[in-house]
Amino acid sequence: MTAVALYINPEKLEENPEVARVAREAVARLLERGQAVVVNEGAAALLGHRDLGAPEHALGARADVFVVFGGDGTILAAAREAAPRGIPILGVNLGAFGFLAEVTDLEVNDALDRLLAGDYHLDERMMLRAELRREDRPLREFLALNDIVVTKSGYARLLRVRTYVNDDHLATHRADGLIVATPTGSTAYSLSAGGPIVHPSVRAMVVTPICAHTLNARAVVVSADDVIALRLDPVGAPPPPAILTVDGQEGFPLAADDEVRVGRSPHVARLIRFGREGFYTVLRSKLWWGAR
Repeated sequence: MTAVALYINPEKLEENPEVARVAREAVARLLERGQAVVVNEGAAALLGHRDLGAPEHALGARADVFVVFGGDGTILAAAREAAPRGIPILGVNLGAFGFLAEVTDLEVNDALDRLLAGDYHLDERMMLRAELRREDRPLREFLALNDIVVTKSGYARLLRVRTYVNDDHLATHRADGLIVATPTGSTAYSLSAGGPIVHPSVRAMVVTPICAHTLNARAVVVSADDVIALRLDPVGAPPPPAILTVDGQEGFPLAADDEVRVGRSPHVARLIRFGREGFYTVLRSKLWWGAR
């Protein structure tokens, strides 16, 4: 193993001294074993290890595994950096839900030992590639692990979104927006909007309208090999502003008549697993699924 990158949420470090202690111990444990370590520079400064710091976008070029300290949001951000290089991710949950994390802060030392020994397997998760087209020309590409969302921004007015699957018109929704989610993202925003839960091993995408102004709008599950096109129709004068969001973390403003084309990315998120809990156990414990 060339180097281990610690990708740490700086906000967690500032909020909780215990998190800083666990992170410092992880750095010390790796260095004691002769392992090269690099840390995202914001966290490195807070930990007193500026010499180990590097910009987040540069971590993938310097390490062959990510250990991510934070909640699911931090893991999502790390996945977009790691996936194009095929770098595996070990998630340490410091957040509320921790659907994607494998261990808690109390299990870090054992997890690092197993990581260095190669005692783990990889859980590969499908990702999405989105292309924004304006005036029938490609403008920008995005990579997402959870979802690509087209939604209104700032005004309590509906968008009109035409949705196509492989150029076959699926529906036109007057709604707050529309979500295209992976199976991993099916337990996130899509679930809140009424979409189904999809097992991560299923190769599919979920198309979920957000607060549609109709009584018959439903989420639709389509093949991972399909291409979904979302087209914004101008509504009102002026039309309400819209935004494309990636995993709820990156945003890009949209114009009327823009088209967002979404399909399966050639990249996958490779999550490190130790074989402790299955998907349904996590689902039951995190969401109280089936509890009374």
